[in-house]
Formats: sequence, C-alpha cells, structure tokens
Amino acid sequence: MNIILIGFMGAGKTTVGKRLAEKMGYSFLDTDEYIERREKMSISQIFSVKGEVGFREAEKRALQEISQRKNTVIATGGGLPLKEENRNCLRNMGTVIYLDVDEEVLWQRLRLDESRPLLAGQNPREKIHDLLRQREAIYRESAHWIVPVKDEGAWQLAEEIEKIVKSA
Repeated sequence: MNIILIGFMGAGKTTVGKRLAEKMGYSFLDTDEYIERREKMSISQIFSVKGEVGFREAEKRALQEISQRKNTVIATGGGLPLKEENRNCLRNMGTVIYLDVDEEVLWQRLRLDESRPLLAGQNPREKIHDLLRQREAIYRESAHWIVPVKDEGAWQLAEEIEKIVKSA
C-alpha cells in the first residue's frame, strides 16, 4: 500500500511525508524532487524553459513511472492532481490524503519563498488565494481522507495519518 499526500504548495507534504515514511517503515518519494532529477533541472528552470504545460507533462510522465511502487509515502506537487488522469492514477496507487491548510497559514509559510514559479511576480498573496480557490474542490474530490492542518507539528500529523490508514 502507498500513502499519497496532496495539497497546496507549502502544506507540508514533504516534511510530513518523510516523518510518516519513517514511522511506518516505508520509502519516501517527493514527485517534484523526482522530476528535478529526471529532467536535470530545478522546477523553476523547467517552468522557465518548458512553461507550465511542459512541467505538467513532466509530472504526468513521472507519475506513470512511479505508479508501480509499493510501500511508499509519496508527496505530490501541488498541481499534480489537477489532471483527471493523474487523480485516477493517484487513487489507484494507494490511499490519498489531502493536507488541508488554511489560506492564512499558507501565506505565512510561502510569503518569503522565492522558489515557487506560480507565485512569482506581483501580489503573491492574491495568487495563493486564486490558486487555492481553483484547486480546493479538486483536492477534496481526489482524496480518500482529508486531514485539517492546524498548529500541530509534522510528527503529530504523521501519527494522525498513520492512525487513519491503519483503521481504513
């Protein structure tokens, strides 16, 4: 069984995913890191060279390549579930958990992060708001479970997710 973490950029998918993998004795894979290794470029460089469409294609190829993995906690990029075929693939790969983080918390986490191509330029706070509104229903629809993220730390969230998947 795999556990797939989805959610907006800055939701903590990678941090929580690493803790969860450690707790459960699973492998860990971050799709953005996988794509960077595969493409031999950073996410920002891929966006710059190939645009968002090219990046989404790289995401799709990466997902197909990793779809046969087992006993892995997978942290996805925030936009990976946007394509229906990606959502279907994720749901077939394992248990999909949406880390649901409040917009204000996301802003606090992302406001100084210059590595996010979709937030570059004018008014990143408005971009967070708009993207979150566009994606929230997709995240909810894609997930087997929704985990609200408040002030708890990564270990506590990993524990909560472990309980969810073991009880399912």
